[in-house]
Amino acid sequence: MDNRYSRQLLYSNIGERGQKLLGEKTAVIVGLGALGSLSSEMLVRAGVGKLILIDRDYVELTNLQRQTLYNEEDAREKKPKAAAAYDKLSKINSAVEIEVHVAHCDAGLIESVAQEADLILDGTDNFDTRMLINDAAFKYKLPWIYAACIEGSYSSAAFVPEKTPCFRCLTPVLPATTLTCDTAGIISPAVHMAVSHQVTAALKILTEQFTGPYHMHIGNVWDMDYMKFDISSMTESACPTCQTKEFPELNREETSAMKFCGRDMIQVIDGRLTESVVTETLEQADIVYKRTPYFIEFNYGETRIVSFSNGRMLMHNVVNLNKARTIINQLFG
Repeated sequence: MDNRYSRQLLYSNIGERGQKLLGEKTAVIVGLGALGSLSSEMLVRAGVGKLILIDRDYVELTNLQRQTLYNEEDAREKKPKAAAAYDKLSKINSAVEIEVHVAHCDAGLIESVAQEADLILDGTDNFDTRMLINDAAFKYKLPWIYAACIEGSYSSAAFVPEKTPCFRCLTPVLPATTLTCDTAGIISPAVHMAVSHQVTAALKILTEQFTGPYHMHIGNVWDMDYMKFDISSMTESACPTCQTKEFPELNREETSAMKFCGRDMIQVIDGRLTESVVTETLEQADIVYKRTPYFIEFNYGETRIVSFSNGRMLMHNVVNLNKARTIINQLFG
């Protein structure tokens, strides 16, 4: 077996059997910001067989304080995080198969990747996507691991169909906050603590050693506080995800416009806005644009717009959905 894993092989809880199992498994990571960039690196270094990476955003300078996989060149190029992650991870461990999706994680995408995966890791920053992951994981009887952090606080928990309640069951007892990294800040040690819990659970699941009791882990690195509580008995009898199996998030109609958590940025999805349509419109309107291998970037008044080839646009300095739709109508009719 590859000598690169020698220290992991020496660890009695993994050993040769555990390493072989890791090399046979596929993990999905949704979101490649602070959480997902770190968890993807840990899993690649550990020797997981395949990673499927999903992210809709691109690297910016403000990411670099905590998103350790990226560098200044990625930020200058505004490289999509999924593409930047692929570049870095494939150089760390070329034996790991890596599949990337520069895309918004919707029901169709999460269901398609869930069907070939052994595990999903949450690297997101919003409640809606976590609920979508939760529904897909329980529909396909797939473990998934939640993680979150803000300021100096972090939390993490693994959800295993038929063994634990689901994320929806726990939402009444999850830490309630309207804060985000963009409004309250975040320090890197909180990220590392959240991901350390998350990836440890992932290694246990992927090596078939994850057994109860099942806990939610919560802590604050600044205050040096930590607690855990058993979630095993917290299943809600009428839960539409893990009990009645209605999976409402998978059946919810996808909105064409949504606001990014904590940021003055709106995402608009319109399949008509292909690359050729956008460039032709901009040239006719004499609007200067910049083309990269991944997207087209231009300014419309005070709004910076990044347009992807599949009809997805990120609109900066826009605070409400109505304004975003107005700009689309003004530009493209």
